[in-house]
Amino acid sequence: MKLVFATHNKNKLKEIQVLFPESIELLSLDDIGCYDEIPETADTIDGNAILKANYVKQHYNMDCFADDTGLEVTALNGEPGVYSARYAGEDKSDDANMEKLLSKLADVTNREARFKTVIALNINEHQYLFTGICEGKIIKEKRGSFGFGYDPVFQPDNFKETFAEMELQKKSELSHRGKAIKALIEYLSK
Repeated sequence: MKLVFATHNKNKLKEIQVLFPESIELLSLDDIGCYDEIPETADTIDGNAILKANYVKQHYNMDCFADDTGLEVTALNGEPGVYSARYAGEDKSDDANMEKLLSKLADVTNREARFKTVIALNINEHQYLFTGICEGKIIKEKRGSFGFGYDPVFQPDNFKETFAEMELQKKSELSHRGKAIKALIEYLSK
């Protein structure tokens, strides 16, 4: 089976490929000749995942899935949420986003946060949604060199290391994206 993952993000693609069975060939947007930056104009994480999956289905007529992820910080009323990738501006700088987040939390004691991923799957003319959540906290300074996004400042519950300090396989097994992907794979295996 061939399935398009609506992303240009090579890090995200690598993270997901380690979880997929060999029976499913995963294609990126680049693999199908889609070089467009699909607009993420919805005001929810679910909405953005749906927009991206629908774009691929409409323009390329291929079975596909898309995800959107947001970091939701309790003390910031769920910020950055749907704006996680552009929190510090449209250039989508991971470092700038983390700096803004750490600066907003500088004097805050409640550092609870969670990552939420929603996957929209368009297959056989139907759409299905899968959600994965990983609870944790925002630490006070960046640690680790693996991963991307907010990984250096996010420490999942019951772990001493941040996502950026974990090997890819370990992170993939417990992360928000990993949980949503597992639910997706379980559905596809039926």
